[in-house]
Amino acid sequence: MIQCPTCNQLYPATEPSCPHCGFTVPQLAGFPAWAPALAQQSEGFKAEYFETLALLEAGSFWFRARNALILWALHRYFSQLKSYLEVGCGTGFVFSAVADAFPRARMVGSEVFSAGLSVAAERVPSAMLVQMDARAIPYNEAFDVVAAFDVIEHIKEDDAVLHAMYRAVKPGGGVLITVPQHRWLWSSVDDHACHQRRYHAPDLHRQLNAAGFEIERSTSFVSLLLPLMLLSRLRARRDTAFDPRDELRLNPLLNRLFEGILACERALIRAGLDLPVGGSRLLIARKPVKVRSVER
Repeated sequence: MIQCPTCNQLYPATEPSCPHCGFTVPQLAGFPAWAPALAQQSEGFKAEYFETLALLEAGSFWFRARNALILWALHRYFSQLKSYLEVGCGTGFVFSAVADAFPRARMVGSEVFSAGLSVAAERVPSAMLVQMDARAIPYNEAFDVVAAFDVIEHIKEDDAVLHAMYRAVKPGGGVLITVPQHRWLWSSVDDHACHQRRYHAPDLHRQLNAAGFEIERSTSFVSLLLPLMLLSRLRARRDTAFDPRDELRLNPLLNRLFEGILACERALIRAGLDLPVGGSRLLIARKPVKVRSVER
């Protein structure tokens, strides 16, 4: 179901316009645009980064390892996934991997920037892609899984995003989220990425609970490489000429070595170990099934 932004009434997503007030979502560059005023530039990210990401993601150990972890988590916790919304799908690197892994699922990808949607559309031409503000997701109980991978740290009103994700998920469905963590890792890398924060796990758990979710799994990742990551961040604090993109342009041998280390780490997570520290955190949370009264 869609929640009309004009009259707040619900209507089927198959309807071209709201039957209650006549609202029709505008189109922007061929995509439905729920927040067209934010499509070119919004705080929290720079649209010009999409071009760099599209060139570097596929070869980067970090993006490849994160994809492998995400796909494992989806198969492990949402094996019957039939509908999926990705909030802030960017260039579609994760989105396309999920589409390949769940070819029968209804796939919807969203991005606040129209620049990212065109890249994602090339990767997953069969999916629906929409321009959208993550704080005002228009869907209501429409998806088995709503995901946000390194997205909510860019948004000041992250509580609003979590509540909007809760509304969009079906009862019994859930969310899959990754975020950067540990405030003591803050450096110019975070400034360059337009982060609002790095998370402290208990705080994020409380936010998810306040939104209505029940946490099913929470673990750090990029844990075995944390000492190297810390050294890199300390260097970034001292070196004003430091380019954060250098971390995505590693020597191929180092890149393969780091990917192998993170594969070992992933095996620990798959075995049930929740890692206490790491550069990032993975959270799986579920929306409780509503208890319906039985008529006597």
